[in-house]
Amino acid sequence: MNKVAVIGSINLDTNLRVKVMAKPGETIHAKEHYSAAGGKGANQAVAAARSGCKTSFIGAVGNDAPGEQMLDLLKQDGIDTSGIQVVKEESTGQAFISVDDAGQNSIIIYAGANAAFGSAEVTQNRALITNSDFVLAQFETPVEATIKGFELARQAGAKTILNPAPAMTQIPVELLELTDMITPNETEVETITGVHVTTEADARKAAAKLHALGIAAVVITIGSKGAFYDINGQSALVPAFKVKAVDTTAAGDTFIGAMVSVLKPDFSNLAAAIKFANKASSLTVSRYGAQPAIPYQAEIEQVK
Repeated sequence: MNKVAVIGSINLDTNLRVKVMAKPGETIHAKEHYSAAGGKGANQAVAAARSGCKTSFIGAVGNDAPGEQMLDLLKQDGIDTSGIQVVKEESTGQAFISVDDAGQNSIIIYAGANAAFGSAEVTQNRALITNSDFVLAQFETPVEATIKGFELARQAGAKTILNPAPAMTQIPVELLELTDMITPNETEVETITGVHVTTEADARKAAAKLHALGIAAVVITIGSKGAFYDINGQSALVPAFKVKAVDTTAAGDTFIGAMVSVLKPDFSNLAAAIKFANKASSLTVSRYGAQPAIPYQAEIEQVK
């Protein structure tokens, strides 16, 4: 069983289902409204845990009812929440998500407590990192916290995986030097490298630019086409599993969490881990919501 420490965000998601996205200045009616647990960090932790990974979390919630709810839900999935700080003067992070009839989404995030922890809090939870095989982080929380977490991971021999979302045009050099694998989607990789990715050749060109930044392993998710990997001179596009998508929220998070759950620390089974992750994502996009849509290991293994 792999062990992963996630440094990341925890949000309460407010979801609205709409026929089409609202245009600037337009008022439209929603067909459905519901709330669910979310946040890229929490989604990835839940995906890892449900895929059979021993998972711990470093982050923050507010001292409020949503914070209590989010902590309880993470504990229900067997996630070690001892590294989650309760911040008295901040509210729990929130995301406001619109999903149209094509399954595409638009998301606005309020960071709240997600922006209220840093390197000191990560250092306090050093043991969660040093006892892990992988340390996973995103960009919905302070970058200095991620840098410290990756420093501790390197010292302990744990592999670091950076999901650069939301995308940054200028990722700190010190973070790139500490990153073993980067996992952008096609939009994020264009922001980082300037390469517009629609084909496997485009992905290979973008991967070369990421390797030039010092990152050994590159995995680029390309929506319904699948995921491209490039490592040690080997590259390929692993096709997605074809399903009718109703909501793409948390699809990428599910992919990363599921991949980490079966990935070997030397990345030698990367193609197989990506195929497993593609199976997991195919289930997530066929359901509504973020964490409520994330599948369990037994469900993933049944996908053919």
